[in-house]
Amino acid sequence: HLAALVLARGGSKGIPLKNIKLLAGVPLLGWVLRAAIDAGVFHSVWVSTDHDEIEKVAKQFGAQVHRRSPEVSQDSSTSLETIREFLNHHHEIDIVGNIQATSPCLHPSDLIKVADLIQKEGFDSVFSVVRRHQFRWSEVKKGENKMTEPQNLNPAKRYRRQDWPGELYENGSFYFAKRHLIEKGYLQGGKMAYYEMRAEHSVDIDIDIDWPIAEQRVLRFGYFGKEPLKEVKLLVCSIDGCLTNGRIYVTEDQKEMVSYDYRDIVGIELLKKRGIQVRLISERDCSKTLSAMQLGCVAKVNATNKLQVLEDWRKDIALSWKEVAYLGNEESDVECLKNAGLSGVPADACTVAQKAAGYICKSNGGCGAIREFAEHIFLLLEKVNSARKQ
Repeated sequence: HLAALVLARGGSKGIPLKNIKLLAGVPLLGWVLRAAIDAGVFHSVWVSTDHDEIEKVAKQFGAQVHRRSPEVSQDSSTSLETIREFLNHHHEIDIVGNIQATSPCLHPSDLIKVADLIQKEGFDSVFSVVRRHQFRWSEVKKGENKMTEPQNLNPAKRYRRQDWPGELYENGSFYFAKRHLIEKGYLQGGKMAYYEMRAEHSVDIDIDIDWPIAEQRVLRFGYFGKEPLKEVKLLVCSIDGCLTNGRIYVTEDQKEMVSYDYRDIVGIELLKKRGIQVRLISERDCSKTLSAMQLGCVAKVNATNKLQVLEDWRKDIALSWKEVAYLGNEESDVECLKNAGLSGVPADACTVAQKAAGYICKSNGGCGAIREFAEHIFLLLEKVNSARKQ
């Protein structure tokens, strides 16, 4: 029984609840869980946590949850201690693939190859490494009267990068080990093997990268699911709660007024310039409001069945679902969010809509969410174009 195990403690000295903080619109934990489940090599996928919100996210992405004890939830607790406690509760498990939540560019293909190493080729433990081309020098501590010395180079004959194979470093993405090793107190031991990951997939937020850079990396090199990404050609956006903040102001003479963010108008214009159609949808009659905005977008108001409207539009333009993006915020948007190839919600969307979406904006509805989602679409288009060139 090969089990994937992600350790996700609620406490974090650096970023509070880092394991479920949104990274490129997806909880950090979700990136590795998606890769582990889609790999199809694990008999079970687990998250070990001490926190209710982390448990909810883990289950949302299809993992089982082990509630760890307070004894192994301290700042001083080690991964080995936590894994051993997990195994004490799950005697059916023979091999543990300990996957780090802080490695969001992990791909299923890597996990499949590692599973073969440990299940078919007889290795007792396998861990991930990355190749680096970095020259090392000895440290000279303050107050010591001595010179630094080269560790892996001859300064008189420095290698060019292309002439030097570099060195292998652990990157912390995963550590696979058989039960008997872990019970003896080892994560690495017995017949050992390393697995070399591609440098662009070797992202460790804990060690060497900050959040904005990580978002750019994961959007370009991350794993987005089994189905290949397609170029988005249509964005359908809910008016109330996405284009506007959902509030309706009523004057003394009973005229309705709404507010919108100019950034969202710019986002719509940018999408159009990239050849992406933008259409709007609402459950209420807001024709006068749309006319006043002068957006120049096809719109459907009084829509009692949003999914049917979306389906009719998709067929009219002859698009696949993968070419459709949808931005919604309410329970009535859930089926549209589930069917669209790319889905998003504002930060203040209802809970069920957030669970159905693939991307959660940092911005609230009516406060730049459309512009932010547009930027997300543009980055994914770059990923699609890059894949085509490869």
